[in-house]
Amino acid sequence: MQLFKLIMSLGFSAIVFSASAQPKKSKDNKAKPNIIYILADDLGIGDVSCYGSDSNHTPIIDQLAKNGIRFNNGYTAPLCGPSRALILTGRYAFRTGAVNQDMCGDMKPSNEVLIPTVLKSAGYVTSMVGKWGQLPLQPSDFGFDDYIRFKGSGIYWSKEKSKAVMYTVNGVDKPLGDDYMPDLMHNHMVNFVSNNKDKPFFLYYSLVQVHAKIQETPDSKPGSDLYADNIAYMDKLVGKLLKVLDSLKLKENTFIYFMGDNGTANQYAARGTIKGKPLSGKKGSMLECGALVPNIAYWPGVIAPGQVTNTLMDASDLLPTFADIAGAKLPTQNVLDGRSFLPQLLGKKGNPRDWIFIELGNKWYVRDAKWKLNREGELFDMSNAPFEEKLIKTNETDES
Repeated sequence: MQLFKLIMSLGFSAIVFSASAQPKKSKDNKAKPNIIYILADDLGIGDVSCYGSDSNHTPIIDQLAKNGIRFNNGYTAPLCGPSRALILTGRYAFRTGAVNQDMCGDMKPSNEVLIPTVLKSAGYVTSMVGKWGQLPLQPSDFGFDDYIRFKGSGIYWSKEKSKAVMYTVNGVDKPLGDDYMPDLMHNHMVNFVSNNKDKPFFLYYSLVQVHAKIQETPDSKPGSDLYADNIAYMDKLVGKLLKVLDSLKLKENTFIYFMGDNGTANQYAARGTIKGKPLSGKKGSMLECGALVPNIAYWPGVIAPGQVTNTLMDASDLLPTFADIAGAKLPTQNVLDGRSFLPQLLGKKGNPRDWIFIELGNKWYVRDAKWKLNREGELFDMSNAPFEEKLIKTNETDES
């Protein structure tokens, strides 16, 4: 069976998937596209209305999808720390060691090359805004020129915490005070973009929403649904970012990628139905919707609007894709597992994946368009995913 061959070829060999369609490098950095990567926290496909959510409404994000590409089969690790390590390195966890939350803290700048370092080699200025956990040290230690970060997850208001909440701006710790952390992040982001509008920039915009503990937003009304309020505020923040790009006349030369870092958190997963059907899996789960997350690409005038694709991709593909867009060389220090999907964004065939690989702790699985095979040797029919995963019993396999 092809999946078993995939396991053997994955076999933790030293194959480097190189970027497949690097554009010509421009001598003028201003011509290089800006890259904005928006990562929402604990946002599964059941939280986004363009994916068919029954309970949540995201009109701004829906517009990004309507005017770009929506991926139906975009995956990442099912938990935030391993997911972010996978995203930023383009390497599977068995290579980086970031198999769980605690192990992410062992990553070292001397061992791993992250997206900002790759893009800086192509003339990009870089900023990290928001959640950095569960990664170690500071964003600047891994190549970011600028950053504002908070410690932990779900930091909205200082008043909701029993002790003072601190955040860090370029190495300086500050008290949160009465500010709303998502707004503080937005303001920092606006300053970064404004100050660097004449340079190519990479912005890693790591949102607070919608990680628990869910709290009221500045727009919440008494008795309102706070989870719905936070989905709406996250959507609003994306809209505010687009307005900033418009005002600075940057939107036409900016590639935006929107994504969730893992599936919906446990206590909110039940509300994330699609067409009345519950989804299989949630945050931390090795079921489908632990790792299947929203993935939307938007690039005015470059990506044709109104596209929906079933192309398989996993989060290791982001680093080589961003490098491809920037005309940056891929790092050669380590084996990379990702492959660029820029050709598919441009309407070309490229070199699409036949499979994706998902790992968390001591569990993993390989999935192609129809089947999923896990570490235990269990084979699942995924033809009715994301609602059902049918285990194929041994006798059924033998009979076939």
